[in-house]
Amino acid sequence: MFLGDKITPSPIETHRIEPIDFNLAFKILHYLFSVCLSQNVIQSKRTTNAGILSLVSSINYLLVWDTFKDGKDLKPLLCQFSFIVTLHLHIGLCPVTTRSRRKIKDFKMKKTDLCLSSEGAEVILATSSDEKHPPENMIDGNPDTFWTTTGMFPQEFIICFHKHVRIERLVIQSYFVRTLRIEKSTSKEPVDFEPWIERDLVHTEGQLQNEEIMARDGHATYLRFIIISAFDHFASVHSVSAEGTAVSNLS
Repeated sequence: MFLGDKITPSPIETHRIEPIDFNLAFKILHYLFSVCLSQNVIQSKRTTNAGILSLVSSINYLLVWDTFKDGKDLKPLLCQFSFIVTLHLHIGLCPVTTRSRRKIKDFKMKKTDLCLSSEGAEVILATSSDEKHPPENMIDGNPDTFWTTTGMFPQEFIICFHKHVRIERLVIQSYFVRTLRIEKSTSKEPVDFEPWIERDLVHTEGQLQNEEIMARDGHATYLRFIIISAFDHFASVHSVSAEGTAVSNLS
């Protein structure tokens, strides 16, 4: 290029940036957001998050574009829209369409004390029975009642859930129990028990033994508790608590 030559504007310099129709842009983004969350489009949480993140980036880009026309009234609304979507990404609630389903599932799978008689549990067998302290006292939810042994050891009792359950934590409140073995079965009948947990308990003079056990592979329909030995001629079990969820009914 020489001095005096006529300078021809470049295509970029002659290109005129047209103002954005913000109403149309918002409608398009809203439509894409709805499609992204559509149940027919969502393949995975990762895919959905990526799609929403792209939309958020587009919204943020529009918010900082200073050449739009007649769109200032929409700016607060888009800011709020962008914030809500970003919040969903950060707290891991996307895809949003599955949130209500997840809440219903969590409600159905709510953890409870599976050993309570009010939940359908039943003591179907006990090797000792005292009229004043029957086996049902262990699952009635009353800490003042208990079951006591009346003979030599070992002693045992079986709790039936009448459904398939998944146990995550066991709490046994007892007195004078030395060695406790717990077996479980997933059969429809109280058979085929397999060893599960065995504990040596600490003798607590004048107060209840409170044994807490974090369970592994806690799927069961029946639990058999075997008191192998005790610190005295008699032992008592005041409550058996099994925290977990009901998986399905026995068919």
